[in-house]
Amino acid sequence: MQISYQAPTPLEYFAALVQSDEHFPLLEAVTSLAQDEYPELDMEQVLGDVDQLLARLKRRLPRDAVPLQRLRSLNQFFYRDLNFGGNVNDYYDPDNSYLNAVLRTRRGIPISLAVVWMELAQGIGLVVRGVAFPGHFMVKINLPKGQVVMDPFTGQSLSREELSERLEPYTRRNALSDDFEVPLGLYLQASPPRDIVARMLRNLKDIHTSQSDWLRLVAVLNRLLVLQPDAWSDYRDRGLAHAALGNSALAVEDLEKYLLCAEDPLDVDSIAYRISTLRRAKS
Repeated sequence: MQISYQAPTPLEYFAALVQSDEHFPLLEAVTSLAQDEYPELDMEQVLGDVDQLLARLKRRLPRDAVPLQRLRSLNQFFYRDLNFGGNVNDYYDPDNSYLNAVLRTRRGIPISLAVVWMELAQGIGLVVRGVAFPGHFMVKINLPKGQVVMDPFTGQSLSREELSERLEPYTRRNALSDDFEVPLGLYLQASPPRDIVARMLRNLKDIHTSQSDWLRLVAVLNRLLVLQPDAWSDYRDRGLAHAALGNSALAVEDLEKYLLCAEDPLDVDSIAYRISTLRRAKS
């Protein structure tokens, strides 16, 4: 009897990784995002490269190193010895979101750098979490004498005053006056792994939308809708991308689902008109 085996598609593989929030494999899920851009990506190689970095870091640490010493050794290793840092020259390069490229170039954006940094931190016993700070992803580290909030783009630890200064443009832009002031701590809540992956995908969504790169945009939205199937506006955006690619049937399917499921959408008339236009084009 001959047994046939068909490897899962990149999207099927991603769906299997993110199906449950229990033991969510953040590093592997983030690494898999690059499979759309790099179809021949060796996932095991990328994950193995991170394991090798962790092994090198562990060899540097005394067994009795206290958490603060571990943090300092990690930052020395990551930012100075390995020279990881922010890609200030090409911040919106999609490669900044792909871990295989980040590991190769040692350059990324805050959230991709944070994913690698957190993997190493957790591997040496530090208690760390990602923080979905407005406009700039952060990490926080729990130490015996308190909590440290760090900018993964630079490795800089930030005081409450510095965090408040960084938050000020966001609160001003969103008209959050003193009467509705939100405590800083609410902006420093830990971000679940699923939300971290979604934020990375939304970064890519913004890049591909700005470049009218509809094919790549559809690939990103496919993953977002696997990750967050109730994000109805993503059905609309995928439908519009399909329409731009000439995939009328898929466009109508997504746009109709958006109108059916979204609560009080403001663009009902324009989307309904778009659907009717697509249907006429098909007939």
